[in-house]
Amino acid sequence: MSDSPINPEHVAAALAGVQDPELRRNIRDLGLVRSIHIEGDKVRVGLALTTEDSPAGDVLISRVREALEQVEGIAHIELEIEILSDEERRDLRIQLHGDPASTDGTNPSVAGHTHGRVIPFADPSSKTRCLLIASGKGGVGKSSVTTNLAIALAQRGKDVAIVDADVWGFSIPKMMGVDENPTVIDQMMIAPEAYGVRVISMGFFAEEDQAVIWRGPMLHKALEQFLTDVYWDAPDFLIIDLPPGTGDVSLSISQFMPRSEMYVVTTPQPAAQRVAQRAAAMGKKVNIQVRGVIENMSWFTGHDGERYELFGSGGGQELADKLEIGLLGQVPLLPALREGGDTGVPIMISDPDGEAATVFRAIAQKIDVELAPTRRYSAGLKLL
Repeated sequence: MSDSPINPEHVAAALAGVQDPELRRNIRDLGLVRSIHIEGDKVRVGLALTTEDSPAGDVLISRVREALEQVEGIAHIELEIEILSDEERRDLRIQLHGDPASTDGTNPSVAGHTHGRVIPFADPSSKTRCLLIASGKGGVGKSSVTTNLAIALAQRGKDVAIVDADVWGFSIPKMMGVDENPTVIDQMMIAPEAYGVRVISMGFFAEEDQAVIWRGPMLHKALEQFLTDVYWDAPDFLIIDLPPGTGDVSLSISQFMPRSEMYVVTTPQPAAQRVAQRAAAMGKKVNIQVRGVIENMSWFTGHDGERYELFGSGGGQELADKLEIGLLGQVPLLPALREGGDTGVPIMISDPDGEAATVFRAIAQKIDVELAPTRRYSAGLKLL
């Protein structure tokens, strides 16, 4: 019988409670705990990191230490760090993401590739709600709405991810303050995270001043890779920031995820809402449900407390009335909203109690609760 004051079961339980910050699974199930040795009041743990340059490595090591420090009897902690081999990374990728080589349709993985690429969010059993943020024209603050709406949903306790599908005008990484590239584990990409929101964007694969000159098939392929080669797991919301207009990207998304919900961003200006109406018309034409309108830049509140409608008024409500859907909110024009996009600190973070953040929280509540789908799809129910 050991005379150590440390209970081995308590050590094992503590490690089982540690999640890998990128893969969102406990490290024992992932096979990252290689060994546990107990000698008196000292515990030595062999810990494997997924990649040598993983930006989450230090976070994981810190989490392991914090968990072990809570175990009664441990006075000394020693971690032996190693890196998964190429073969182990392949096995981990198959465990989490499926095997692209599988062609028999029997792979039981969460987001496996069978008979070619499979979009996990298109599966009828997927619990993820896919929100398409669209606009008819640029310059209406669509990406700013996407960013702050995503954070507002995350602050409601939801698991949220963004796909920046604006492959020409990618701006989400800068707005979210994400300055690290995705981690790659044997061809499986792990999206970086900021403010509780995971992000993937063309901005990670092109230089800031590089022009992306692609035709339709290349755009289609890039979006397919964003949706299939990234390990998304099963977020509550996948928010897709569409490019302005009704071109190839929007059509591809409608094919990839036919059960998506579209939300149209416009400004109060009547000319802007007329253009935004075309984006909604495209959605309806490809059988995507248009659920709501968000009016941005609705007014500016001066130092005198007066509201100044710099871009006119009524455009958002007029568009909502024409589409017979709700106007979910009117976002004021604030210098801090623009500054947040430039500094990577969105207004939901920099001014959480301010006028704009209050509006975004209300919009998030409507989308999460009032507009929650009442129909449930089942992959097992099919008409013959």
